[in-house]
Amino acid sequence: MEQNGIATRPIRCKAAVCKAAGEPLELEEVEVAPPRAHEVRIKVVCASVCHTDITFWRMKDGPSMFPLILGHEAVGVVESVGERVEEVAVGDTVVPVFLAQCGECADCRSPRSNLCSALPNRPGMPRDGTTRFSLAATGEPVHNFLSISSFAEYTVVDVAQVVKLGGAAAALPPEKACLLSCGVATGIGAAWKVAAVEPGSTVAVFGLGAVGLAVAQGSKMRGATRIIGVDLNPDKFEIGRKMGITDFVNPNDIGEQQTVSEVIKDMTGGNGADYCFECIGSVSVMAEAFKSSRMGWGKTVVLGVAGSVAPISIPAFDILKGRSVIGSHLGGIKPKDDIPVLAQKCLDKELELDEFITHRMGFDDINRAFDLLAKGKCLRCIIWMDGAKGNGA
Repeated sequence: MEQNGIATRPIRCKAAVCKAAGEPLELEEVEVAPPRAHEVRIKVVCASVCHTDITFWRMKDGPSMFPLILGHEAVGVVESVGERVEEVAVGDTVVPVFLAQCGECADCRSPRSNLCSALPNRPGMPRDGTTRFSLAATGEPVHNFLSISSFAEYTVVDVAQVVKLGGAAAALPPEKACLLSCGVATGIGAAWKVAAVEPGSTVAVFGLGAVGLAVAQGSKMRGATRIIGVDLNPDKFEIGRKMGITDFVNPNDIGEQQTVSEVIKDMTGGNGADYCFECIGSVSVMAEAFKSSRMGWGKTVVLGVAGSVAPISIPAFDILKGRSVIGSHLGGIKPKDDIPVLAQKCLDKELELDEFITHRMGFDDINRAFDLLAKGKCLRCIIWMDGAKGNGA
């Protein structure tokens, strides 16, 4: 039941529930509570699997709580709203994003940060730490993930984490809009907002998954003339060329005589790359990316989500020589400000997303999607909740 778009009753629907680290997800009926104040209940149209989902799914000693509904890349339609929600209405197409943008805190008002200090990431919903999910059969609470939990037919998200695709942006196909909620936005944003890649520069990208390839495309859009891709999977090289990669380094092919950083320095006249991006989540690769950057102004941007708390080892003397390291959530993107800009760039053909979508399937095949991504056999698999457009490609 709804009253002026405000839901008063829960919805029962299907969700992919993770009950133990690394175990297959189980499709179960869950109950999704009505949205509370400042919250929106969304009917998910399609979602995709990101490496962050894989990282937390595998994490046996991490902060994950079970049972859990993973997923944070999605697009959907507003089904109902809670009190004090004004910027979206029932029927609006929206992209949920794991980073909030309240628009009022010091971080949201500053161009230097995209980490909302009023609503930081925390377990559960951002304002009260509780969950809106429970198992329909038992009433047992089901924890949410990054305050999104898009591997469900319906989810509840704080309005500060919802980006409305209005006007011309509403014409963006759902499977492309879905990609802007995390991976592609992270890579494009890192080149655009974090590194501010300059025309004529040299870039090295470590890890050619969706984030790394988006970094390559973003760097090309910014005018980089040489973009070096580093990956163990030779299958990534062909698609990398389409995204702007000009040179490739496979660590398996260089033997034990040289390190990757030494190879990159040789390729750049002994200097190293102007910008290095780590898109894997490996602390050893983060250190190697730093070593691959040039003295004087080399900048290393860390984007990969590490599955451990191990520190990065970087020589202090090299920092004194002008090199820098910076980390970034979502590539510095301020969701409500910048995702509509990226959507328009897609519509204007400045940003190409077709190559990122390598598979499509229905919700019932979600474990296959996890397997494909975990094995490096896909970039993004679009999961259609109704299964209508899933072709298993």
